[in-house]
Amino acid sequence: MLLIESLFLQCFAIALGACIGSFLNVVIYRVPAGLSILHPPSRCPHCLRQLAPRDNIPIIGWFLIKGKCRYCHAPVSWRYPAIEALTAFLFWSIAAYFGASLPILTLCFYAAFLSWLLALAMIDIDTMTLPNSLTQSGLVLGLIYQVSLASIDNSDRITFASRLLFGVGGAVLGIWLLDMMRIAGRFFLQKEAMGGGDPKLAAMIGMWLGWQNILLTILIASAIGTLVGAIAILIKDLGKQHPIPFGPFLAIGGAISLFFGNSIVSTYLGWFGLV
Repeated sequence: MLLIESLFLQCFAIALGACIGSFLNVVIYRVPAGLSILHPPSRCPHCLRQLAPRDNIPIIGWFLIKGKCRYCHAPVSWRYPAIEALTAFLFWSIAAYFGASLPILTLCFYAAFLSWLLALAMIDIDTMTLPNSLTQSGLVLGLIYQVSLASIDNSDRITFASRLLFGVGGAVLGIWLLDMMRIAGRFFLQKEAMGGGDPKLAAMIGMWLGWQNILLTILIASAIGTLVGAIAILIKDLGKQHPIPFGPFLAIGGAISLFFGNSIVSTYLGWFGLV
């Protein structure tokens, strides 16, 4: 029975993730442009014709139209189904990894967190910006998540206060560390090495994951960023010609920390006999 429930949860997560991924495509395109994410309905960015319902089927719809607009035949980027598939994979990962060990509400919060990270990462890749509307709303949702955990775990005031301190402490540490990195980069490189949105994204992640995991997130992001930067410089000096956004690396670090952060931190502390 538990196996059937687990399979049902995973299948539902895949379907829901694909649908949310379709909405994330709208967010990624419209938020940086200052457009409403609710109106008008999905339409071709070239001829502005509203898409038919069958064209909006996540992942499958792109293949049905063979990667071209049904009306003006302009090419439709493969990235749309790719983001839908990636979101479906992330939602499935939550269901498969955490499964029934956590309340459904917590799984929903995790899915929302990863959705925010994916949208912000793609926007940063496209525009080299991290919109305040998304980092701030993600921060508030993280606070709500911490409050909900306190309500689920225990109604005791100490537990409630500790959850708030856990989240707020992570947010403060995240924005402080990234600000310090930004200032250090400006001092040593004599130019802006990091955008102003990166500390805000770190604060958002810190609110969700707490102070220990924001440290791990920044460490992972820095390691990946250093590796990618080195490779980019080796390939025709791409790193010098095109600035590399740091937001996607923070998003990857945050996702890894969500799944494995507590285990990694516990293992690390165990080496020193601290747990």
